[in-house]
Amino acid sequence: MLKEIILVVAAYLLGSIPTGLLLGKAFGVDIRSAGSGNIGATNAYRILGKKIGIMTLAGDCLKGVIPVLAVKYLGGNDGLVALTGLAAFLGHVYTVFLGFKGGKGVATALGVFLAVSPLSVLIALAVFLLVAWKWRYVSLASITAAAVIPVIVTVVERKAFFTGMAIIVAAIVVLKHRENIERLKAGTERKFKG
Repeated sequence: MLKEIILVVAAYLLGSIPTGLLLGKAFGVDIRSAGSGNIGATNAYRILGKKIGIMTLAGDCLKGVIPVLAVKYLGGNDGLVALTGLAAFLGHVYTVFLGFKGGKGVATALGVFLAVSPLSVLIALAVFLLVAWKWRYVSLASITAAAVIPVIVTVVERKAFFTGMAIIVAAIVVLKHRENIERLKAGTERKFKG
């Protein structure tokens, strides 16, 4: 039981590392006070450019991949895998290092689901890319992909723990995008320019 607690806490702490903020500070920019104020990859991309945006995306994604793969490698059951993935995701969204204020969780969720169900990610990624290509809103694409991931994971994996995790992750991702949703309704959301 102690080993499981340590793994979950470690996943949360790894997820809590604010990749975009640290990369921004390395270049003398606090991305919390620029652009959307978010510490995630989209804001890092807009403020610091393509290279830092991609590095932020990769770092945030790895925060989800690493703990889940570690637990799977150590022979953790589905419940522990799901709990570890959820802990890493919650670490990013509610980071202890920033007063429990973090990012929106999309990239870290991507990492978690890559380690849990790669096929589900491929399908959700196709949905994301289609929405982003059609309407050019990263937020809308993220919300849509988050909304469908529980259904996809349920169909592909057929494991209750993974479905439960996917529902919680999806609900939080959508909740964290509530300001984007208001801007989408008002027609003031910024489009992505690649």
